[in-house]
Amino acid sequence: MHKGLGFVLLFLSLITCTVFAQEDAPQDAEGCKDSPLISRFPGGHINSCENKEFEQLKVPAGKNSDGDVIEKTLEGEYHSWDYATRDGLSELQVFRNFESAFKQAGFHLVYEDSPNTITANKGDTWIYFESHGAYYYQTILTVKGMQQEVTADASALNDELNKTGHVSVYGIHFDTGKATIQPDSEQTLQQIVALLQQNPDLKLRVEGHTDNVGSATANQALSEKRAQAVVAWLTSHGVEASRLAAKGFGSTKPIADNTNDEGKAKNRRVELVKM
Repeated sequence: MHKGLGFVLLFLSLITCTVFAQEDAPQDAEGCKDSPLISRFPGGHINSCENKEFEQLKVPAGKNSDGDVIEKTLEGEYHSWDYATRDGLSELQVFRNFESAFKQAGFHLVYEDSPNTITANKGDTWIYFESHGAYYYQTILTVKGMQQEVTADASALNDELNKTGHVSVYGIHFDTGKATIQPDSEQTLQQIVALLQQNPDLKLRVEGHTDNVGSATANQALSEKRAQAVVAWLTSHGVEASRLAAKGFGSTKPIADNTNDEGKAKNRRVELVKM
């Protein structure tokens, strides 16, 4: 065979092998991309991923005196990945690599169970990691309060009042640190008007509640003014003043944990209470 022809055939053979190798290489699942916080293990690919605006995640966060695992429940922006690794990796090799990577990125290792599980956090960002050698799972959640997009209607408000005698209302928004009602609160306030129109004998105390940010004195005063602002709005839209009362409780009656944004959002509320 002519040397030149032999070189060409060899070159074509190498190209063909390269093309087939690229075609055979596993591809990431459609629409899945790596987290900007932590890179993937080299040689791996994404089997699946999940992204949610708001979700709950339970992570191991320590052990009690009996040696049982203590779980911590988190809520916020949620992203998870199922990664396949390259051949020949052990659980421990994957585990140690990510353990080191989390530390280098400034994350605090909250919980470790070698060679499988790591819980790490940095501020409001939490990472939950599970190694299984040939594959691993990675979930990242940024703690934040839910953006309220659905407001209760008059019927739902009435049902809860009949059931418990009070109901929390989250669709009433105020300017930060003030008692000024924001325009996007009107739909919820109109439902309270409808509730009172449909139940002519109903009398309500409008209660203002805050989170624990700021001084207790300031929060008390703010909650009182916000409750009064709601009553003023309702009376200006046809509700008799004699059917309403206003009272502020500041941060003295929390219904959620004030140590995170989600809990604080739940504590900042208006409540309607039957009188």
